[in-house]
This record gives sequence, C-alpha cells and structure tokens, in this order.
Amino acid sequence: MRATAIDRTMAEAVDEGLGAPILVLHGGMADSMAWHAVTDRLRDRFRTVRLHRRQYRTDLPRPVTMADEVDHVAAIAAELDRPVLVGHSSGAVLALEAMLADPACYGGAVLYEPPVVIGEPLGGDRLLPARAALADGKPGKALTVFLRDVVRMSPAAAAAAGLVAGHRRYRDRVVRQLDDSDAIDALGNRLDEYAKLDLPMLLIGGDRSPRHLGERLDALERVLPRARRMLMHGQGHNAERRAPGRLAAAIAGFMEELDH
Repeated sequence: MRATAIDRTMAEAVDEGLGAPILVLHGGMADSMAWHAVTDRLRDRFRTVRLHRRQYRTDLPRPVTMADEVDHVAAIAAELDRPVLVGHSSGAVLALEAMLADPACYGGAVLYEPPVVIGEPLGGDRLLPARAALADGKPGKALTVFLRDVVRMSPAAAAAAGLVAGHRRYRDRVVRQLDDSDAIDALGNRLDEYAKLDLPMLLIGGDRSPRHLGERLDALERVLPRARRMLMHGQGHNAERRAPGRLAAAIAGFMEELDH
C-alpha cells in the first residue's frame, strides 16, 4: 500500500485482510515486518496495515521529526476508515501525536509502552556517549549504550543486542534509533495535551519491562480520559516477538469492545 504524504514523499505499508482497519506503528530498530506475527493472527477478521515508519526509512533523508512521521501516518489513515492505531514504544508516542493532530481520523489506539517524556528528557545527555561511538564508527557500542542507559536494559542484555549492529542493515537503524529518541525529546512533556484526547485507548505493559516504562504508562493512565490498562505477565518490551498471540488477542478484544 502506498500513499502520498503532505510533502509528497511516498508512505509505504503492508496491507492485508478485510474488516475494521488497524494501523500498526512499529517501535525502534524495526520496520513493517516487526509485527507480522501479530497481524497474521488478526487479518482473518480485520484489515491490518503495517506502516514502515519514515524515521526508519533509510531511503529517505534524515533527520526526521515527529511531525514528519505524523504526516506519513495521516497519509495512510486517509486511505482507511478511522483506523485504530496500534503503536509500540516510540511508535506509540507517534500514535499519540497523530491522534492529537487530527483525532477525527482515528477510532482509538492500543499503546504498548510508549516512552513519553514525563520529567527529564528520555535521552538527553545520556545519548552523548552513543553519538560519540557512532562518530568513531562503532554502531554496536552506540546501540549498547542506548539500550543500557536510555531503554535501561541490563548491561548484559544491552551488550548482546549491540553485537548485531555490525551488520549494515542494523548499523543504519542505530543512527535512526538515536534520531528517534531525539524526536521524542523535542516534544517535551505532552501530558497536558494528551489529556484532551477523548478516544478509547488500551495501555499495555509487561511486568518484566524496565521500571521507567511502567511509570510512563502510569502517567498516561492518569490523564487519558478513556484509557484502560493491561499488564502482560511474564513479558517485557518485546512481546510482539515473544507472545504475538497474546498481543493479537488483546487487540482483537479491544476492537470488539469498540463495536459494542
């Protein structure tokens, strides 16, 4: 599926199935394939559209602002009938911003651990060593620093993930991941704005995720007027890979609630 965004850059997405539309916005270091295991379980009942986010389109120039990404989401949403947004991590922040820009275009959202700013910047000075590592041609080290100091994964898990960044496919994404964090920081604390969103939302978190992600969900839950919360026991920040069936069931349940 292709649609022309406001700046005439083509937005690209994988469009499958029939029924009420679901527009999926993947998280960092990913592309439209990241949620295929989830949407494979939904496309027999719903029209699932997986956007390849502009931030992670290495064929497009950087830097990419959140407003640029909102334009891409809007271009795809214009081809659909008030889709429900499913956003993961930074993609969930993008979902919130898309709904703020034009709430009438969307039917609601499922937000999986959006790292919204609630106090100090998400990355801020903690990104400086990662940027320095990139400048030295060490994307694996840059990713390790980002995952350890910003995402707050364990040092061992961050180091293991950093090993994959030597492959060119992932080196390019490390640059975009740091840009993604900067784009979220550029928004600042938007809780007062999000409180104006009168749309149904499901907030999902894992009990094995870094603690700060739960705190950010707490802050959102307090301000969103029509949100409910779901905790995925035994899961962390990557249930789209580890428990796609459970995520698909949660999304399907939310979609069915909207019909009643």
